[in-house]
Amino acid sequence: MDAASADAAAVTVERDGHVLLMGLNRPAKRNAFTRAMLAELSAAYGLLESDDDLWCGVLFAHGDHFTGGLDMVDVGAELASGKFDAPEGGRDPWRLDGTWSKPVVAAAHGWVMTLGIELLLAADIRVAARDARFAQYEIRRGIYPFGGATLRFPREAGWGNAMRWILTGEEFDAAEAHRIGLVQEVVADGPAAVERATRIARVIAEKSAPLGVGGAPGGPPPARMTGWAAQALRARAAGSRRGVLEACRRGLDVLDDHRMTLGASELRAHATAQGAELAALAQEVSLAQGSPRRLLVWSERWRATVLSAPPARPPHDPALLSGLTAYREIAARAEAARMEGRPVPALEREQRRLEREIRSRTRHMGGAATGAADRLDVPRLLDRLDDGWLVELAVVDGRVHVLLCGQGRVRRFAGGSLAEAVAEAGHVQAGLRRLAHPGAEARLPLVEAAGRRLQELLLAGAAKWLGPGPVVIVPPGALHRVPWALLPALRERVLSVSPSAGSWLRARETEPPPEGRPVLVRGPGLATGGAEVPELAGRYGTATVLEGDDAQVPRVLAELDGAGLAHLAAHGTFRADSPLFSALRMADGPLIVHDFERLSRSPYRIILSSCDTARLASVGADELLGLVTALLPLGTAGVVASSAPVNDAAVVPLMLALHKGLGAGLSLAEALRDARTTLPGDAVHQATGWAFAAFGAA
Repeated sequence: MDAASADAAAVTVERDGHVLLMGLNRPAKRNAFTRAMLAELSAAYGLLESDDDLWCGVLFAHGDHFTGGLDMVDVGAELASGKFDAPEGGRDPWRLDGTWSKPVVAAAHGWVMTLGIELLLAADIRVAARDARFAQYEIRRGIYPFGGATLRFPREAGWGNAMRWILTGEEFDAAEAHRIGLVQEVVADGPAAVERATRIARVIAEKSAPLGVGGAPGGPPPARMTGWAAQALRARAAGSRRGVLEACRRGLDVLDDHRMTLGASELRAHATAQGAELAALAQEVSLAQGSPRRLLVWSERWRATVLSAPPARPPHDPALLSGLTAYREIAARAEAARMEGRPVPALEREQRRLEREIRSRTRHMGGAATGAADRLDVPRLLDRLDDGWLVELAVVDGRVHVLLCGQGRVRRFAGGSLAEAVAEAGHVQAGLRRLAHPGAEARLPLVEAAGRRLQELLLAGAAKWLGPGPVVIVPPGALHRVPWALLPALRERVLSVSPSAGSWLRARETEPPPEGRPVLVRGPGLATGGAEVPELAGRYGTATVLEGDDAQVPRVLAELDGAGLAHLAAHGTFRADSPLFSALRMADGPLIVHDFERLSRSPYRIILSSCDTARLASVGADELLGLVTALLPLGTAGVVASSAPVNDAAVVPLMLALHKGLGAGLSLAEALRDARTTLPGDAVHQATGWAFAAFGAA
């Protein structure tokens, strides 16, 4: 505990592996702090934070006392007023200057006066000797405790316990400090306190770091993100909103860099789960700050990030191509066997084996360079909306917050419970499923009533502020199956849906291909035989029509690549267990999402006219995987698809009216809105119109 008299350093600094030992070293003056001593502690903290090889710090004191507080003769009025200029590379001795990433364990003994308590409160873990005596004397000297005691002491000890000692300035012992939570452990004496604090720090450095250290850039990304999450929680406990946001930003930057090194969409999506806590903390702080624009930015930071860049396209890999072909053949044989009532266990086993092989090969593809992730530019978004509106639904602590973007500003409205909205959406889906078949007309009023309840929960007060322009809805993943056209305020609107505001903006700015040729595909097994396709072929004249044996996957992919408009009348199959194996049925078997990812450029506009083609799986933090989201990063600016089972016969007039609008120069959203108005008023046709939605911005 005694410092060598020859050691003139007011704060000793010693490395112990990945631990930095920082010793207060003015024992002759009971370690009372001068300006020089504060500067040396500042420099020591700066070293701890900046050195990537240091993962934890220990603050202790040489001599018989931790500190008698400030040396008022030296410090004077300047520091007593709260002013302190850290040396170059130094950090605030009270740790009040923003984000900190390295934990500190403090060991106290003897006198722990004024500043001493604040230094303990700034540490993460505190150990005290049994002889320690504590006092917050400032009130007796007419000085404000500017080192954070008025904030941190009540938070650590509770309001009453803190006020008991701050307002009286009386001394209390180690037992009382332990009782109120100021220290976590009490040991026999000063040397034992230092030994115990050092042992704790070694455990952190050797067994927990870099999990608890956000500033260890050499560690694996999950560990670094965990460290930043811990730092964000620490900043929240300290009441530092700026510190929370900075830690969240840096943690999500790590996630972005890691995510962009992954080539496969599936891996990118699942990787985002590691950033969910960071994004949720940032949203919580943004909401508390009362800034709708900031809440929008943080909501976008973790929403549909997979769409911010296209997946790595598979190289010319004969083994992968062979696997996809074999998978298609086996899946087609299994489907035929089921229809004939023959057993299929052997075929299903082979199909699962091929799925594993394809998944493994695509997951091993590398991604782009780090730093390629996009960020939402809010002014650009507001400018591109023109006279339209974008409604983003952010979820904080289970409550929906409606962010209404338009007319140059972002406004927030309080919505309802997310859980209630999800349950209501489930009731709507069940109703639409029944309405796809004749004879269920009695369900129609129930479905419409559920639409009104969904509007109350999800649009709330924002509904009356919507002007006459088009509306873009950006829901969270949990609400991706809501049929938004069912909501009364949106029923007559030009309405589109987007997984994120950023993906809508990218779609809005996507240029169509110069030729823009139309491609019409008719798959097997449709109840109507894809009756709209022959009529559409006559309208377009020069369209490429693929049907019968021509509608095989290799040919279909070749024609879709770079097309201006594609209409695919084919049965859709959604795979919730493996969304990238969701498929459209072609003549030779399933056309799966992995096939689409091999396109150089997917069609500018795509219309999927069969059931469930807009169904998506919510994975990771708030990511969506499925046919629609696979197409948007590949050059597709707009998709029309259904989120529910539909009546094949009722689809035909809807599709014909939709294409009529496109031929007149309308967007997908405009044409779909007008097409709904042409449908008969019976329950089957109304439900069919509600089930379809326009995604993107084409």
